[in-house]
Amino acid sequence: MKHTLAKNHHHHQFPHGIIKNQKYNTKKFVLLALISLVILTTVSLYHPSRNHTSFFFTTSTGTSSKSSSSSSLDRDDFDAIGNITIPPSSTHESCDIFSGEWIPNPEAPYYTNTTCSAIHQHQNCMKYGRPDSDFMKWKWKPDGCDLPVFNPAQFLELVRDKSLAFVGDSVARNQMQSLICLLSRVEHPIDVSYNPDNFHFKRWKYITYNFTMATFWTPHLVKAQESDPNFPNKTGLFRLHLDEFDEAWTAQVEDFDYIIISAGHWFLRPLTFYENRRIVGCLYCDLEKVTDLGLYYGYRKAFRTAFKAINGLKNYKGITYLRTFAPSHFENGLWNQGGNCARTRPFRRNETTLEGQNRGLYMTQVEEFRIAEREGRKRGLRFRLLDTTQAMLLRPDGHPSRYGHWPHEYVGQFDCVHWCLPGPIDTWSDFLLEMMKTER
Repeated sequence: MKHTLAKNHHHHQFPHGIIKNQKYNTKKFVLLALISLVILTTVSLYHPSRNHTSFFFTTSTGTSSKSSSSSSLDRDDFDAIGNITIPPSSTHESCDIFSGEWIPNPEAPYYTNTTCSAIHQHQNCMKYGRPDSDFMKWKWKPDGCDLPVFNPAQFLELVRDKSLAFVGDSVARNQMQSLICLLSRVEHPIDVSYNPDNFHFKRWKYITYNFTMATFWTPHLVKAQESDPNFPNKTGLFRLHLDEFDEAWTAQVEDFDYIIISAGHWFLRPLTFYENRRIVGCLYCDLEKVTDLGLYYGYRKAFRTAFKAINGLKNYKGITYLRTFAPSHFENGLWNQGGNCARTRPFRRNETTLEGQNRGLYMTQVEEFRIAEREGRKRGLRFRLLDTTQAMLLRPDGHPSRYGHWPHEYVGQFDCVHWCLPGPIDTWSDFLLEMMKTER
């Protein structure tokens, strides 16, 4: 019996001979509980990423930890482009995002010349041996606020089922190619151009988002022809009909949701001006009995006519952005007199100023923009100023210079007008997205 009781005492309660053992077991249970508590606490302290609920705290974090096998690249990509929530602009209304300085950004660039096939060869600076790379590693910092780096997922969500037209010259195309490269981390577009062989008029579509992007070549914005390609200065002589629309673009943009219009450098060449189909003057033409009307006459009239065309589009309901003049940076000579742009760092704001011809072109187009904005408001149309001039004035280091072709290929001059990709022109998309957020 004793043997049986001894074997089974922990299964049955007996009035005698068990109280002593019960006291002993209680002490042992308390000791084991204390040891378990210490172990659990230690594990939580030294392994915070494990999915254990704290013994002392029961508040849930609401998120699960990522797998330790995820690569750092995956996490970085997710942080950079995975957030498709589109918050309202927190900077555009509270400060001037176009007034500021360039600050170092070691995380840039966000694509390379090997990951983006949209880069025009003449802006593919790294391909052609540019030895420095710091020009890609700067970020625009507005005074008094921060400008978020372009988020391609947010942008594509914002423009879902919409369309964007770039109207202008090769710098407008440069801007479009920059945007395509920035978006390439999310999706590559397909070419849906009406004539795929026409480089000046291209359409690209992002299938997932039903978003179309197009570029319309119109360096003078108005109807124009090259009347003398063999003009003595080798730039050609162009005839501008300042009061006539360039229907190559005005007849195609009516259904677009956004238009970004720009022009500048082609107005620095010899031009003849026509109104009512009669010659009224010229610029740098040296023609007998034709008055040189100066640099800003044709520029002003061309923008006035272009904005008139937009405001006159019967079914246009979109937003029109004027992307302001981006200065060139020729030093030690003009573009056709050996001028170059060999700097490798941005200017500080106190190292240069907008003056002379650059200031005149900027002020002229902004004045015409304000007039068009007032007229458009009568129809409920929106005009916005994508004011890139000050930021780009400070970037003499961002041009291809001699690195838009192989060293043995002589092209006659250095390129201090267009912008390397990747490069400072990518910041134009930072501006654009922030402005688009305010329209929601």
